[in-house]
Amino acid sequence: MLVSTPIGNLGDMTPRALEALREADVVLAEDTRSAQRLLAHFALSARLESLHDHNEEARVPGLLARLAHGERMALVSDAGAPLVSDPGFRLVRAAIAAGVAVSALPGANAALTALLLSGLPPQPFLFLGFLPPRAAARRAALARVRAAERAGLAATLLFYEAPHRLAATLADAATVLGPRAAAVARELTKRFEEVRRADLASLAADYAQAPPRGEITLVIGPPEESAAAPGAELDTRLRAALAGHSLKDAAALVAGETGLPRRAVYARALALGAAQTSSAASSESSRSRPSGKARSTPPARSR
Repeated sequence: MLVSTPIGNLGDMTPRALEALREADVVLAEDTRSAQRLLAHFALSARLESLHDHNEEARVPGLLARLAHGERMALVSDAGAPLVSDPGFRLVRAAIAAGVAVSALPGANAALTALLLSGLPPQPFLFLGFLPPRAAARRAALARVRAAERAGLAATLLFYEAPHRLAATLADAATVLGPRAAAVARELTKRFEEVRRADLASLAADYAQAPPRGEITLVIGPPEESAAAPGAELDTRLRAALAGHSLKDAAALVAGETGLPRRAVYARALALGAAQTSSAASSESSRSRPSGKARSTPPARSR
């Protein structure tokens, strides 16, 4: 049984979730301390066992054997729906493959709650969990999203983010994805719940000045339909890069930013470089020609 738990407000615990935890022989949790506080609040006494990224694969065979013998298990997340940026997928997949019945009880979820409050298009949406913590990997991940958008993806994007990385993530998103409407949802369902809506660059500047606290969900709107065509955007990026880098370095830089194949970007950079060279040569030739008409007869000699 996959049991959703509150994301901050314990009043969001459902009667069905309480019943499932009350009837379970064991409750599996990523952090047994968080689960213990939840059980204690509702006066539940189920046995707790840990299931996290580091032990899940090793534990799956034993858990399946216990399920086959009729043991009732409930899997909970630290907050919200299980498996969404939390362990449990390996166990669920193995249970399904083994013919074990799996059921899920719906409940609170931070990503969907943030989407509802964002004021951005609710569908289609794409949930991408946490972006990589390191800047280069984060920009590369965003570049892959941008490449998918160039291929036709147009969806509202949902991310979870740590508060100390939020400003950097917003700045990277503004650079890689371009101007976008966005929303930052903080401490959802809790006392200090806050949703701030603006463009990516403005939010990045605001949070760089005043870093946030608490649980963060980032919602980024889809690209505008009137956005520049991919070819025009690529040329703009390449011209800017060529102004301060060699052709090879400019192509590598833009390929990394956009997620486009380096060979294709390099070919386009060559074409732009050739066009700029030809334009410069034509301009120089024009300046070197006489501006007046050539005389058809020699001038008369002075006497």
